[in-house]
Amino acid sequence: EALQRIITTLANKNEELHNFIETLSHSLAGLQVNTTQVVSDLEEEFDTMFSILDEMKESMTNTIKQEQARKSHELQNQLTQSTNALESAEELLEFANNALDIRDEEEFVIANILTIQFCNYMQLCPFAVPRAPEIDVQDCLVVDNTVTVSWKMPVEDSKIDHYILEFRKSNHEGLPRVKDEHSWEVVDSIKTTEYSLTGLNFDSKFMNFRVRACNKAAAGEYSDPVTLETRAFNFSFDSTSSHLNLKVDDRSVEWDPQGGKGLESKIKGKENKGSGTPSPKRVSATRSPAVRGGRDRFTGESYTVLGDTSIDYGQHYWEVKALKDGKSYSIGVAFKNLGKFDQLGKTNTSWCIHINNWLQNSFAAKHNNKAKTLEVIVPDRIGIYCDMDGGQLSFYNAENKQLLHTFKTKFSQPVVPAFMVWCGGLTLSTGLQVPSAVKSLQKTENGVGGSNSSINSMPQ
Repeated sequence: EALQRIITTLANKNEELHNFIETLSHSLAGLQVNTTQVVSDLEEEFDTMFSILDEMKESMTNTIKQEQARKSHELQNQLTQSTNALESAEELLEFANNALDIRDEEEFVIANILTIQFCNYMQLCPFAVPRAPEIDVQDCLVVDNTVTVSWKMPVEDSKIDHYILEFRKSNHEGLPRVKDEHSWEVVDSIKTTEYSLTGLNFDSKFMNFRVRACNKAAAGEYSDPVTLETRAFNFSFDSTSSHLNLKVDDRSVEWDPQGGKGLESKIKGKENKGSGTPSPKRVSATRSPAVRGGRDRFTGESYTVLGDTSIDYGQHYWEVKALKDGKSYSIGVAFKNLGKFDQLGKTNTSWCIHINNWLQNSFAAKHNNKAKTLEVIVPDRIGIYCDMDGGQLSFYNAENKQLLHTFKTKFSQPVVPAFMVWCGGLTLSTGLQVPSAVKSLQKTENGVGGSNSSINSMPQ
């Protein structure tokens, strides 16, 4: 019995040893594979770094060459004008010396007048290069999708004729990096020390500015570039979340009655031969991933598409314009877990205003299957203001900033912009700052109490 126990123990140890050896073999093989992968990743990373360095080298070399060409051109112009001035001065000196030898009083007076006039011209002629202006960041203003840039000269210079302002967008505080570098855009012939860029779309987080002064002869050096923050909420329609009957681009969505029709006919032929239209659930369950990206996020009569960026905090603003001849559409926000058959405003996870031009016209605010009729004319363009921190969703006439309706709630989770379209289309404008008029209305509404009633909802 003891021998049997020893044999059993040895057999178990032998099996454990085999397992351990097998584990070591797998580990060794894994180590070799991982080592190869790490080396490959390292080589790829170094190749990427070399590529970035080459790109930076090329960019910096081009910049140096451009600056060299610009400065050479300007210096050549100044040299030419200075040479001409020197020749004129020598002529003037010779003319003045000759005037000393004139004995006739009338000729002497004429020569003296001409000499004085020429000297005055030489004094007014601006051969000196202007100094670089200084941009005053404290006086610069970013509001209502307009950037106002203000600058001053370090020393007053009466010979300055105009200024040149240059700007470019960036996602980094400071000068743009190589990969997202935008070329400078130029505004020329500015006669004052302030300029406003209007109608901007802030699709980048920052903008760089620089300015230089010009006189009649030459342009001076650029000022030190400054960076102004231009943060705004940017998003697009998420085509992967849209109903099959919607045709979606980044900034537009249109009703597409033919969407998914070929797929439905296949399903009818294969799974419901001789029967009626399959249920939405059955169509969704058998949808092929190859058909229009396999979108089954929304189906049935939930003709919905979401935005591709969620709102976690802060105050944000965007605008939507409806295409003509649209029969029905909704605009609002929803939780990301909105059901695939859910319609905007008919659940406790979505808030919207709904416009219906089918059979009878209606304009209403909807949430949790409750509707409030809005007794105002439907505007051509609607602004949406979402205050995630303050628990507020407001809709405005984007033209005159008239408040249409406000929802007050406590958002318990992030929301996404949400849209419903039936027989029509919408275009989207993002990268917009909260208009100052909207901010003023919000202060009034939150302070004394707004003139517009709202559907209050409990925290979700």
